[in-house]
Amino acid sequence: MSSRGSTFAALGAALALLALPACGAASIGTGSSPGSAVPAAATSSPDVGAPPGAEILGTSSIGEPFKLTIDSTNEARPDEFEITVEDVTCGEPLDPKVLAHDSPSAPTAPPTPEDGKQFCVVRMEVLNVGKGEARWTADDTVTLNVDDTAYSQTRSDAQLTSAYEEYWYDQGEPRPSFGLNPASKGPVNAVFQIPAADEPTTLWFAAARWLKLFDPEPGYLIQLQPPDQR
Repeated sequence: MSSRGSTFAALGAALALLALPACGAASIGTGSSPGSAVPAAATSSPDVGAPPGAEILGTSSIGEPFKLTIDSTNEARPDEFEITVEDVTCGEPLDPKVLAHDSPSAPTAPPTPEDGKQFCVVRMEVLNVGKGEARWTADDTVTLNVDDTAYSQTRSDAQLTSAYEEYWYDQGEPRPSFGLNPASKGPVNAVFQIPAADEPTTLWFAAARWLKLFDPEPGYLIQLQPPDQR
């Protein structure tokens, strides 16, 4: 099924499929090198989307928070976050308010995805549940997956992600990549590109500072589709 024209929404811990009028876009949820794809687990199983050989520390769904622990230089005080994936939207133009804020004095043409690709924006809330200030970024730590193929952020995708962060920061929201104090939270909008005809199925969050192609770090697998469609 095409990603365009459908919405998967989270209501509490349950997921429901809502039909939208054809609008050339799809939204799932409550609201590496350029062009590369990292191989994910190539099997039809609940683990599909996790890197081959990676330990799955837990699974979650849109709207369900999960705890991500990352070792820090202070072994007695690791960085701990509660992350909630709120929405994944594909096929729509990027937020014009963000783009206008990114280049207010010299407006440029809106960014476009690579040929045959579409932008997908993953909207998250990140809460520091640890004992000290901690930083977290989606760059090089998250992949957006279509079945058994994982897509990392390209350099241009990461720049667009930064534009979202700067926009929210100037609206008075904390910026997780700059650092969050304990019990503070902030928004993260991560931009990815996947084939235009595809629909994302999972997200992979590495419990590390960066993704590894070999000997991958453990992590969390987030399901984006209702159970009866996985």
